[in-house]
Formats: sequence, structure tokens, C-alpha cells
Amino acid sequence: MNFFPVFKKELQSYLSSSIAYVIMTIFLTLSGFFFYTDVLNFNIRNMGGGITLTEGVWLYFFQDIRFIFLLIIPLLTMRLFAEEVKLGTIELLLTYPIKNIEILTGKFLASLSLLLLILILTLSYPLSLATIWEVDPWSLLAGYLGLFLLGTSFIACGIFISSLTENQIVAAVATLGVLILFWFLTWNEAIAEPSLMEILLRLSLFDRTYNFFRGVIDTKDVIFFMLFILFFLFLTLQSLNSRRWRGVR
Repeated sequence: MNFFPVFKKELQSYLSSSIAYVIMTIFLTLSGFFFYTDVLNFNIRNMGGGITLTEGVWLYFFQDIRFIFLLIIPLLTMRLFAEEVKLGTIELLLTYPIKNIEILTGKFLASLSLLLLILILTLSYPLSLATIWEVDPWSLLAGYLGLFLLGTSFIACGIFISSLTENQIVAAVATLGVLILFWFLTWNEAIAEPSLMEILLRLSLFDRTYNFFRGVIDTKDVIFFMLFILFFLFLTLQSLNSRRWRGVR
């Protein structure tokens, strides 16, 4: 439980600063707008019936949330280690009787808690829709699981990049650049051979979410996200170990 002091400090830092509230405000404003327009489009396209909420609303809504995550999560992770390095507090942190993996765990769980809070706030949308139409809870569960795994993957990537620099803006922009690369990985099918495209499809974070948003939980997709998250957390741990070996310079 040595990670708990780091977790508590980071969570308090989030909640005592304006950035968390700005992020949540932006997220809820954009997600509310997308939800409203998706429901309106569903009403128009479903005048003759035959389209389910999963296909007509949640598939589009969850895809919209992916875009919002792309914008806000780099802001969520940019300060986690970059601020420590800039202020010089990373030196004190690494000299405490606490392991690097516990430092990483505390910071990771703090940002993950904020992500969960953001997702919980969106539950008001399906609850309001359930007063009009029948909502399939299992499709929602699959969609939210996909969003959670995608957001956690973004956080893992952002934490790693934050550990490489002392500039928060650089950390945010670099994280955004890496995530955009994963976004567009499979967009231009004309430049790749079918065999290469198959590999790129397997590496694409965004294509991996499609099944979840359709209400289908594929264990292969879950395993992919878990491996992606563990890979970037491992890289972050190596970055911290390197700083300790180099005397935190």
C-alpha cells in the first residue's frame, strides 16, 4: 500500500487545481452536444423503424467520446511527471523509501480515478434516454468497457511521455501526436499492401473499439488493450529507473 500516499497527493492535486474542472466542463459540454445530435439523427433515420439504439445512438455517441478523449487526456497526463521534473520534486520523490513501481501506480490510479469520474458523469445520458426507449444494459456495458480501456491506454501512453520531459506543453503535444498516429494508422488503405494493412488493423487502438461500441466484447480486443497499457507502463517504469541510475538528472 506504499503507493497510496502518492495516489492521495495526485488526486488532491487534480481536485484542488482548475485543470480537472476545466477538463470535466469541456468533456460534459462536448459529450452533451454529441449525445443530443446523435439522438436527433436517430429520430430522423428511424422514422420507419428497424434501427436499434445500439446501432443508431450508442455506436455514434461512443465514437464521438473517442474524439473527446483524444483532446482531453493529454491534458490530464501532461503534468504527472513533467511537473515533478521541472520543480525538482522528482529528486525528493525518488529518494523516499518507496519503489518506482509504487510511484507509478499511485500516479496512474489517480488519473484513472478522474477518468472513471468523467465516465460516470455521462451515465445521466442513458438514464434520461431510458425514460423514452428501452435501453439494453449489456450493449451499454460493452461500450463503456471499450471507452474505459481506450482511455486507460491513452493515460498509459501519456504518463510515459510525461516521464521523458520537464515541459508539460511538450508532453501534451507529443502525447496528442502519438495518439493521432494511432487514429490515422489505417485510414489510407491505398498506400499499404493487404498483408501490411492487416497488421496495422491489429495495432490500431481506434479500430479495436468498434466491436465494443456495437455491444460485442471480444476477448482478443480486451487482451490487446491490456498489453498496450502494460507496455507503456513498463516503458515508464524503465524511464524512472533510468533517472534513479543517473542521479535524477
